[in-house]
Amino acid sequence: MPKHTLLVCTSCHRSSEKRPDHPPFDGNILLEELNSLCDKKFPDNEVEIQPVGCLWACNHGCVVSVASSDKSTYLFVNLTPGESATALLDFMQLYIKSAKGAVIWKQIPEILQSAIFAHIPPQNNS
Repeated sequence: MPKHTLLVCTSCHRSSEKRPDHPPFDGNILLEELNSLCDKKFPDNEVEIQPVGCLWACNHGCVVSVASSDKSTYLFVNLTPGESATALLDFMQLYIKSAKGAVIWKQIPEILQSAIFAHIPPQNNS
C-alpha cells in the first residue's frame, strides 16, 4: 500500500497574529500534535507526517498538504493547532479509503471545509 503523506509547514504562523521571533511557530506545534495522535489513529503506519520548511502560502497561516501517488492532492490553509490536528487525521482516514483521493464534501470535517485552498487532481500517467 502506498504511503499517504501529510506535509506540514513548520515555519507557518496564523496570519492574524504577529509571528514570534523564535520557534515554536504554530506549524511546529501542529506538527507535534499530529505526530502524537498519528500512531494511535494509524497503527499500521500508512500515514507519513513530513515536516517541510515552507509551502509558500505564508499569508494563509498554518498550511498542510495531503498527498499520495495517483491521488488528488489537497492544500489546507489557515489551520490552528489544537483544533486542526484531529480533523486532519479524520480527513486522512477518508482520503486513504478513496480510490483517487476524492473525498465527499459532506464527509470532510467541518473545520477543514473552509480551509481547503486547493484540490489538485492526480497526474494522468497514461
